Amino acid sequence: MAEKLAPEKRHSFLHNGEKVFEWDQTLEEVNIYINLPPNVHSKQFYCKIQSKHVEVGIKGNPPYLNHDLFSPVKTESSFWTLEDDIMHITLQKRDKGQTWSSPILGQGQLDPYATDLEQKRLMLQRFQEENPGFDFSQAQFTGSCPDPRTFMGGISSD
Repeated sequence: MAEKLAPEKRHSFLHNGEKVFEWDQTLEEVNIYINLPPNVHSKQFYCKIQSKHVEVGIKGNPPYLNHDLFSPVKTESSFWTLEDDIMHITLQKRDKGQTWSSPILGQGQLDPYATDLEQKRLMLQRFQEENPGFDFSQAQFTGSCPDPRTFMGGISSD
């Protein structure tokens, strides 16, 4: 049932009208997907994940991404992989349940409506996690949705 509440689509992060990467999020993580350029050996790519910063690029060149993150992450459980010409960066949220409006601080934020939809989806994920015998996939909120991180005493983080 939890897969029914997974992100339905990825958000696009654009700069000057060009797609830089796509991203999505769950209660616990933010995922960034970068299409890799052709004809570059996989060992040439690098990704440095720090608590509040991410840097991605090709060795010997200026970084492709070099930005502060929207919110701190757990570096010990964040990682990156290369598969099918895509770099997949998994950032473990330090504050489980926090709704990110963008992976990058101050840039490419979702509009308020899209942020509200994300918050509602994350709240339903929280309900599903806390009540595994119930199916919340068809549940809906009317009006504004509370913060999934702080609602009813807060979320338990492992």
